[in-house]
Amino acid sequence: MKAVLCKSFGPPESLVLEDAPTPQIKPSEILLDVHAAGVNFPDTLMIEGKYQFKPPFPFSPGGEAAGVIAAIGEKVSHLKVGDRVMALTGWGSFAEQVAVAGSNALPIPPSMDFDTAAAFSMTYGTSMHALTQRANLQPGETLLVLGASGGVGLAAVEIGKAMGARVIAAASSAEKLEVAKNAGADELINYSEGSLKERLKELTGGQGVDVIYDPVGGKLFEEAFRSIAWNGRMLVVGFAAGGDIPALPANLPLLKGASLIGVFWGAFAQRQPQDNAANFRQLFAWHAEGKLKPLVSQRFALQDTGKAIATLGQRKAVGKLVVQVR
Repeated sequence: MKAVLCKSFGPPESLVLEDAPTPQIKPSEILLDVHAAGVNFPDTLMIEGKYQFKPPFPFSPGGEAAGVIAAIGEKVSHLKVGDRVMALTGWGSFAEQVAVAGSNALPIPPSMDFDTAAAFSMTYGTSMHALTQRANLQPGETLLVLGASGGVGLAAVEIGKAMGARVIAAASSAEKLEVAKNAGADELINYSEGSLKERLKELTGGQGVDVIYDPVGGKLFEEAFRSIAWNGRMLVVGFAAGGDIPALPANLPLLKGASLIGVFWGAFAQRQPQDNAANFRQLFAWHAEGKLKPLVSQRFALQDTGKAIATLGQRKAVGKLVVQVR
């Protein structure tokens, strides 16, 4: 089979497309013929040795895939050969085949094609967990989404609307905000053109926002928290801005009666599989109803995987990027 390989830590340009052995599956695994693979922020870190997991060389990056089951381990009972599934792989998805734990694969609903399925699990799973189990977002509350044009940001906008919240989308350009508006955002803030805090004060009548969804980190972290409402919840989702991880004066949560809440969807899915399955049942229902419309903004061939990862790393892309394998 063909696979995109990382042979030593380095930039996306160092990745190579080569022949690789067909993965051998364990009794609890499936062998997936990959049709499409999602490109995610951890991919940019993993190939440079900056991620918490460091696979042995050579490895193929790519943490999520969609395709058709080619073979199945003897301990996997809920799936069969020929099923269309989406799967969380950790790494290995930028290849024609990947071995993945059967417990990490979900049947693709009839309403989804492979590209959409490859772009769905990580972003929508993360945002659903964040807004449901971690923030307990309620109808009528105000949700601020930072980095609202990215994969998880757009998912948070759509899920927030489906849950009945008033959604304020914040991004760094008018073009990115137009994408968030098309996803259903009620209000828009271009934080490259003025004070985020002052604009939020205007939009909330000085009350602040109930829930802040932050996958970006960076310099706006504290400014956003200072705009939180009493009993507000700020979700720490990621640090796409790069640089130093932001810190927060400990007196601010006290004065605001507010909470700073971590979101680690991967661990949640492993520790609370029944809750995660319930989340996806709701997500699939919303997708079938047309309430969730994942944006796949760019598609790349397998040999252009390095270009796809580089594009994401430049933080100029909107929605999700997908590598089409078949």
